[in-house]
Amino acid sequence: MAAHRHPQILVASDLSLGDVVVLGASGWERDVASAKIAYDGAEAAALEAVAKAEAAANRVVDFYLVDVAVADGTPTPLHFREKFRFVGPSVRPDLGKQAARSEGDGR
Repeated sequence: MAAHRHPQILVASDLSLGDVVVLGASGWERDVASAKIAYDGAEAAALEAVAKAEAAANRVVDFYLVDVAVADGTPTPLHFREKFRFVGPSVRPDLGKQAARSEGDGR
């Protein structure tokens, strides 16, 4: 398959956590840096196949591929919607995932 314009990661909503997750090497992860990166259509299709099985098992819903930029092996979503989903509310930096990061949880 042809290479994508941008690498992609797979994002979903976890039904037990109620949080946005990415498909990583060990399953679903909350940290976008842990996401598996698809560099072509075949790799993206493989990610979607895993997500379809996970959705059928009622572990995740609303999965989709997201274009990312990759620097030093770490993906960063290109669209602001996914950036907000992984960081937290922009009007209250003391809330959400960004607050946990500033408290030193290592992410």
